[in-house]
Amino acid sequence: MSDYMYFQSRAILAPTLKSVEKVNNFVLTIFSGMKNEYLSSDTTCQANENEDVKQEWFTPEFLNDIKCSGLLNHKLTLKSGVAVMLLQNIDQTSGLCNGTRLIVNKLGSNVIRATVVTGRNIGDKVYIPRMNLIPSDSGLPFKFQRRQFSLTVCFAMTINMSQDQSLSHVRLYLPKSMFIYGQLYVALSRVKSRSGLRI
Repeated sequence: MSDYMYFQSRAILAPTLKSVEKVNNFVLTIFSGMKNEYLSSDTTCQANENEDVKQEWFTPEFLNDIKCSGLLNHKLTLKSGVAVMLLQNIDQTSGLCNGTRLIVNKLGSNVIRATVVTGRNIGDKVYIPRMNLIPSDSGLPFKFQRRQFSLTVCFAMTINMSQDQSLSHVRLYLPKSMFIYGQLYVALSRVKSRSGLRI
C-alpha cells in the first residue's frame, strides 16, 4: 500500500474533523509498520503580546490539551508508507502548499521525508521540518506557539478540504446525516465518475 500512485486519486470523505480523526486513527492501527509518535512543544508567547498573562500560569499539559481550528494536534502518530496532508504552506514554488498530499517515506526525529502525490510536483521527494504555529483565533485570552510537523494523516479528509481535489475513487463516511446540503454536493462532485463513489 505504500505505492504513491494508489493514494493519488483516492480518499475517504467525511463531514466533520471528529469523523475524519476516527477513520484515520482506525486505518493507522491496521496499517503495518512501526509507529512514531511526535509530541509538540507548546509555549506561551512573549510578555509584550500577552501583557496580562504570566507564562508560569500555564502548565505544558494545559497547553498540550488545547485544540482549536487551524491548530496542529499536540500528538502526531505516523508510520512509514502512510498518506499525509500538509497543513501549512512551506514552499509554494516547490508545490508544498496547504492541502498537498504526500506519502511518508522515512521518519526522523527532526525531519520527515515524503513523496508528493498531488499537485504539479508528483513523485518529488521532499523533507518536512517541524514548524512554529501561532493560532490567530484560538478564542483564548493569550497567544501561544505550537512547534510540530505541519502534517496530518489523510486516508480520510473533511469534505471541505477536498474541494480542490479531483478523485477517481471516493468513499463517503457519513456517521450522521449531512448537516449542510452544499457539503453533499461538494463530496459528490469530487469523484470523476459515478462508479468510483461509495457511500
